Amino acid sequence: MSDALYRTWASDSEKNSVYDINDLDGYDGTVHRSAANSSRNNSYIDIEPNRSVRSSFSRSDYDAFRPGEAIPTKQKRIMGMCMNAYDTVGIIRNVVDLMSDFASQGLVLVHPNKTIEKFYRKWFRQVNGVDRSERFLNYLYRTGNVVVQRRTAKLDKNKEAELRRAAGADVLIQEMKVKKREIPWIYDFLNPVAIDVKDYGMMAVGKPQFTLNISKYTYQSLVNSSENSKNAYKTLPQGLQKRIQNGDRKIPLDPDSTFFYHYKKDDWLLWANPMIYAILDDIGMLEKMKLADIAALDGAISSVRLWTMGDFDQKIVPTKAGLNKVRDILASNVGGGTMDLVWGPELKFTESQSQVYKFLGSEKYQPVLTSIYAGLGIPPTLTGAAGGGGYTNNYVSLKTLIERLEYGREVLSRFWRQEIEYVRKAMGFRFPAEIHFDSIILSDEAAQKNLLIQLADRDIISQETLLERFREIPGIERVRVRREERERKNDTSSPKKAGPYHNPQHVNDMAKIAITKDIIDTEEYLDQLGLPHRPEEEQPQQPEEQKTPQQEEKYAPVDEGGRPKLARDETKRKQKRVLPRSGEPVAATIWGISAQNKISSIITPIACAHHKKKDARALSKSEVDQLEYLKLCIFTGMEPFIDITEELVHNIINNNTKPSEAFENSVAFEAKEFIRLNNRKPNISEMKHIHASSYASICSFN
Repeated sequence: MSDALYRTWASDSEKNSVYDINDLDGYDGTVHRSAANSSRNNSYIDIEPNRSVRSSFSRSDYDAFRPGEAIPTKQKRIMGMCMNAYDTVGIIRNVVDLMSDFASQGLVLVHPNKTIEKFYRKWFRQVNGVDRSERFLNYLYRTGNVVVQRRTAKLDKNKEAELRRAAGADVLIQEMKVKKREIPWIYDFLNPVAIDVKDYGMMAVGKPQFTLNISKYTYQSLVNSSENSKNAYKTLPQGLQKRIQNGDRKIPLDPDSTFFYHYKKDDWLLWANPMIYAILDDIGMLEKMKLADIAALDGAISSVRLWTMGDFDQKIVPTKAGLNKVRDILASNVGGGTMDLVWGPELKFTESQSQVYKFLGSEKYQPVLTSIYAGLGIPPTLTGAAGGGGYTNNYVSLKTLIERLEYGREVLSRFWRQEIEYVRKAMGFRFPAEIHFDSIILSDEAAQKNLLIQLADRDIISQETLLERFREIPGIERVRVRREERERKNDTSSPKKAGPYHNPQHVNDMAKIAITKDIIDTEEYLDQLGLPHRPEEEQPQQPEEQKTPQQEEKYAPVDEGGRPKLARDETKRKQKRVLPRSGEPVAATIWGISAQNKISSIITPIACAHHKKKDARALSKSEVDQLEYLKLCIFTGMEPFIDITEELVHNIINNNTKPSEAFENSVAFEAKEFIRLNNRKPNISEMKHIHASSYASICSFN
């Protein structure tokens, strides 16, 4: 038979005839594919006689048999699949939501003028700026493209006048070129998948024209007469409502009110590829693994139990009555649990043993989840994965996440700066508001801020840099600080600023110090400190007694000579010199150090002027040596504890006083001991101590 699947033979001659008929020796090993699969190139190719290899198996070959799992190449389909992944995959949704929440955290508007700031913040609340910012970043991270349309509102003239008066000096006088006093009022986000480009080929020449493509289903739902459809229709812009009423499904977008923002878009592409696009394969793998677990669990639930009655080997065949009896017993056990069945040897029971526990488990998911988190820029240390990597890897991953959040903030800031400028022109404000975010610090925030404050205190970094690191605006903060200082000065009831660098009792403390030093005797000094004048002490007046002539003569003042009582000195008294007790040279040593410093402050400028040098640093080594020897001569020519004045220094120089031999021997000895103990020569400061010690040792305190 020509259509037989197999041929057989009984002898060698029949075998040879079978080989001849089928031409088995000429078989080349190729596979003739069906018409349905003829497009796939999976043929076997001979590389040498009697040996062949199979062509490569690529992703396109896999997608040919599973087109539903194929990764799209067209940008709109890519955005659609990424949006579907966000809607159906919990990990993707959670990560995108967290990134948008973190990036939009703490967004506020600030302005140097307090009144203008209140206006901007009220406008920001009116346009639902916090929610719009979060949605903006969500769409940016989800689809890679944000299409936002601005709707404006016309201000009332009275309200505009009120706002201008409240703004004060911050309002410009000249008219701004803004149509009909309109400011942004509503922001709508459009689905980028529904946006078509008109005249795409002209992009290289001019600006592309974008068109909103309303699908047939959306159009029918909008024009439907249901209550929900009417409410949705009323929320649309007036221009869009008119176009829909006219039956238009392709509506051109106004380039002046429609804006496009992208996530790291290539210049040669019309749309940016979403962040999720790089992990679509991993998402597909994750979903297939979850489906496999579901199938395994379903198989475990649907277990097979086989009840066998009779035995053909023993020639036992059940009757219909026996089968019905067993069936009734099994049907009556509907509650589950243990079933007791009493029967003879002709009944057998077999249950399939499920091995699903070997397949289920979280270990197989870990590589796929790690790949997904890595593609999204989430470090393992934040996912709780075991073996999250070392410190360096985690730091780099955290830095990557922060940079992605900062990039989203920058794109969002560009959008809001544009809208703030629009408001500024509409209202006539001189300065626009600034955008302020909370800091994104995933490390030890307190330690980092403390370090920055210490660097600023030591003048290593500027106060402006400090404010910028804290995400504050230096210009705005300077204005605020000055305003607060004025308010504290004007409001006497408010508490004064107190802290490590601000002493509210500074004036009182200075007054107390001055009083202890007896220098607060004049009204001029009190005026400088801002203190009230001390009232004169009023002495109680004693009643005058009637004295007899004898008593008047008895109590008459007697001229005993000398200075009148309670009279002040006309010339300055000589300062009293307090000498230490004998055997106490420590005080003389301390005085000697101070005396040398005083002598240096007097004689050094004179020496610099003599040598025509700007300061002591410009003196040569020989000139420095001469100056130090002159200081030493002056020092040794003084009596201990004397008041050092310029007149005294000039007198000692004129007397040509030189150090005594005993003083020089003492200095030489102490310097030698210093070198022996420290293995180096003493510096200038240390030599002053040696000179003071030698001076005290040879002085006589009698």
